[in-house]
Amino acid sequence: MKSKKISLFFLYFLSLFYFEILFKILAVPHFFNHSWIYIFFYDAFLSFLLTILSSFGKEKINRFLFYLILFLLTVWSCAEVVFKNSFHVYFSLATTFFADQAVSFLGKVIEILVANILSIILLFLPFLVLLIFHKKINFQKLNGKGKLVSFVLACLCYTFFLGFLMDDAQSTYSPYQLYFKLENNALNKETFGAIPSVFIEIRKMLFPSQETILIENKEEQEEKPVIYGKNILDLPLKELLENEKDATLKKMHEYFLNDEGTTKNSYTGSLKEKNLILIMAESFNSIAVNETITPTLYKLTHEGFVFENFYSPVILSTIGGEFQELTGLYPNLTMLSNVWREGKNAYPFGYGKVFESENYQVQAYHNHKYYFQNRDVYLKSLGFQKYEGCFNGLEKKINCTEWPESDVEMFSATMDDYMKKDTPFFTYYVTVSGHMSYNFTGNDMAIKNKDAVKGLPYSEDILAYLASQVELDKALKLLIDGLEERGLLQDTVIALVGDHYPYDISLDHINEIAPEKKDETIEVNRSHFILWNPTIEKTTISKVGGNMDVLPTILNLFGIPYDSRLIMGRDLLSPEPGLVLFSDGSWVSDCGVFYASTKKFVTKGDIPVSEEYVTKMNQTVSNRINLSKLILEKDYYRKVLGE
Repeated sequence: MKSKKISLFFLYFLSLFYFEILFKILAVPHFFNHSWIYIFFYDAFLSFLLTILSSFGKEKINRFLFYLILFLLTVWSCAEVVFKNSFHVYFSLATTFFADQAVSFLGKVIEILVANILSIILLFLPFLVLLIFHKKINFQKLNGKGKLVSFVLACLCYTFFLGFLMDDAQSTYSPYQLYFKLENNALNKETFGAIPSVFIEIRKMLFPSQETILIENKEEQEEKPVIYGKNILDLPLKELLENEKDATLKKMHEYFLNDEGTTKNSYTGSLKEKNLILIMAESFNSIAVNETITPTLYKLTHEGFVFENFYSPVILSTIGGEFQELTGLYPNLTMLSNVWREGKNAYPFGYGKVFESENYQVQAYHNHKYYFQNRDVYLKSLGFQKYEGCFNGLEKKINCTEWPESDVEMFSATMDDYMKKDTPFFTYYVTVSGHMSYNFTGNDMAIKNKDAVKGLPYSEDILAYLASQVELDKALKLLIDGLEERGLLQDTVIALVGDHYPYDISLDHINEIAPEKKDETIEVNRSHFILWNPTIEKTTISKVGGNMDVLPTILNLFGIPYDSRLIMGRDLLSPEPGLVLFSDGSWVSDCGVFYASTKKFVTKGDIPVSEEYVTKMNQTVSNRINLSKLILEKDYYRKVLGE
């Protein structure tokens, strides 16, 4: 008697569910939650559809389709797990547009794959097992009745899936909101699973939902005398609103008209006409600051403006951190991958443009490939006409064959270009010495500074990270000495911000050196925003802030006119409350922390916080995320301000 063969539906469903279990175990911090009911029905829905797709032809064709689909699902599952464990953000279709980053660091890609080899083997098990036992699988063509039954069952599973979504449909970050309205890749992965989230992302690409912009009601407050005024421009928003036909643009005009903007303050224009050197430091984080090992970083973070609660949220690697710092907007992955990198939009508040309009000499430098991630394109759109990196000029001055390249060499080779007494200057540096991988075999900067960390009681990756940051510390010392020798130190401000934390290092190892235990959502991103000049008295700012707040803070300090309504970050020296947004929709305010994955709000100390406060803040977060995307998508600055 012939044994009955196994149906394709059963194998698809088991494989998909197996992938999701492993994904949860290997990459998601919350294994037990309500998400399994959504994963179950969506996997069943997908399994029926895939069964129909791979049962149309003859047995050989069906066999080929089944193994091809299963192979692609397996590869995608591997990408999900490996990417999350390596970069601490979830994979998405949008991230595939950054494949040039992976190609550029091919050696690191191989290293990552080797480090995750066990996970990859576990994920490939279903494919390998089913390949061996292919004779036990039913690859016969489905007849009309079989196709109809499969389709009806697929519809039934999808109906159940939608039915469960309706529960608590209106609450913030509910499955309903995530599925139909919100763009939140992290919570989609944790709620619906790795594979379903891909299909949800495809559906949203094909049928995009209109971003929700909620006009916040102004609370009636006692009128106070206006001392400093607002950081806003005289824009024709009312006229634009009256003449606009596009519904989204009308809503944007209405929102910005209703926004009062941030308040000027006693610091407004206090640094006007001083030179500015702005540094985006690779993987700079609070754990890099040590009074003995990195004394210059310690000095700069404890003098001048001291921002006690500053974060550099990791949102897609360096480009995400830099985008926040350069634009004051929240990074949307799709907008980053195309609009930002194309450099065709207008950015009237770009550092290069605003400082050049103030008659500054403007230049930018990067000690790695100048074209990496289209940096040469988007920097030009921000007004940096002079930008020098490896292979468009800087390779003649520094060693561009090292990995990573030296910050000391870059600073030393470029200071004479702009450090002149007769012309004010704005210089932007993007450093690379602190880049992963953190070891003493393939990291030239770690090897170079190994003696500086010798004998410290930490894991090798922490020691190598600290050694790489020693190079940045030396570069800053060189910069300060160079300014002093030329008589420019008193008139020059040094600003520095990190792009992201060193996510190549495990949280356990980071906590070896962290003064307080860090969690992987919020505190691991804690960093410093250096804003220093020897004439600035130490001023401690407890207000929370992040990379998005760097641009408006600098514009305010240098007295450069800008419209704070059109920038989602806020001046850290203004009296308005602080707010920092993270990749999964979590946020930190001056009152506490909201964890989006658990919808839990944790207050700071004894500060009383109402449920209405959390609801309102979630609305504000949603607005800032959606408006950041729409500003790029609609080229909004061009419509309102021109170039």
